[in-house]
Amino acid sequence: MEKAISQPKEVLWNRNYIAVCSANFLLFFSFYLLLPMLPFYLRDTFDADKQLIGIILSGYTVTALVVRPFGGFIVDSFPRKPVLLICYFAFFIFFAGYLLAGTLLLFAIIRAMHGFTFGAVTVANSTMAIDVLAPSRRAEGIGYYGVSNNLAMAIGPSLSMYMYDHNILPEYIFLTALLSSAIGLMLNASIKTPRRECTPGKQPISLDRFFLTNALPESSMVIFFSFAYGILSTYVAIYGKDEIGIEGGSGLFFLLLAIGLIGARLLSAQWVKRGLLTRNIGVGMVLTIIGYLSFVLWRSPEGYYASALILGCGYGAMCPSFQTVFIDLAPNNRRGTANSTYLTSWDLGLGIGVMLGGSVAQHLSYHAAYYVATAVCVIGFLSFIFHTAHHFNHHKLR
Repeated sequence: MEKAISQPKEVLWNRNYIAVCSANFLLFFSFYLLLPMLPFYLRDTFDADKQLIGIILSGYTVTALVVRPFGGFIVDSFPRKPVLLICYFAFFIFFAGYLLAGTLLLFAIIRAMHGFTFGAVTVANSTMAIDVLAPSRRAEGIGYYGVSNNLAMAIGPSLSMYMYDHNILPEYIFLTALLSSAIGLMLNASIKTPRRECTPGKQPISLDRFFLTNALPESSMVIFFSFAYGILSTYVAIYGKDEIGIEGGSGLFFLLLAIGLIGARLLSAQWVKRGLLTRNIGVGMVLTIIGYLSFVLWRSPEGYYASALILGCGYGAMCPSFQTVFIDLAPNNRRGTANSTYLTSWDLGLGIGVMLGGSVAQHLSYHAAYYVATAVCVIGFLSFIFHTAHHFNHHKLR
């Protein structure tokens, strides 16, 4: 009789969670649609050199980085759905700016301003996803939420480079991004959430309201590996074409990268669910280092594509575990701050990687930039093994 009245398992795929995951997919689809073609676009349309391309593209990440901590504070202090819709609308409307940018300076300004909206909307959207998840399914749900990013990575760059390689005007790629983000905005508008009491004035303003200060070692690990990812994702298309001789092959690279990301997320979900986060991260780091070594030492189309799959597996194992680490280090009323700290750390490394990668490529080569990325990952892995894993296990709250 007792079994008959036992509590049913809480639902993971509820209506709100499906809507917020779909909106996240469209958000990142819009983002990834532009990512691989922008270096070509800036070079071919505005005659920008490698270093200038790196500076302009890193501006997006730098402004996203600046706004992240404030985004976490805002979503923790005010009603989350209105904040989410305002941020998503701003992200959507800036795609129209690319269609109007007639000079390199105007394009650089619009790209940098767009980064502010991206930084804010990703914090708001991921925090909303955590809010609509059942508590017992939260770690699992964070992993599946990240799969929507990876699906966007699989489809967005492949479609973008297909369109660009077939001489479809870049304006149509910008328009596609605009339309997909508009659909994401409508999906988020359909989310129904209970009214939440907000108390922005009850706590004093301090640094830890904007950044999870007890997660500094964990933040440094994210920075190391996002630094390498910034170089990888931004320059992989132009590197494949200019230094390996692959014509139109970057779409397949991103597809294989995304397959690895999705596969690793799904296979490691049980480890995440059981709380084996440091083990998951360690395995992911090792795979990532192997992937970068394959990328720099195996200079052929075969090495180019094999490394994509290995790197996808590495980052797919690491990223959901890292995000859960930040959530586990924060009290429940600071989920927004935890999310923004994780994303701020990611953006900081990403921005430095894009900028430094462009500079190294300008003075040496893109291949040299990937050697730098590999070395940084090795340093990060050693720091994790000897310090950060112990720090997390000692300070986690759940």
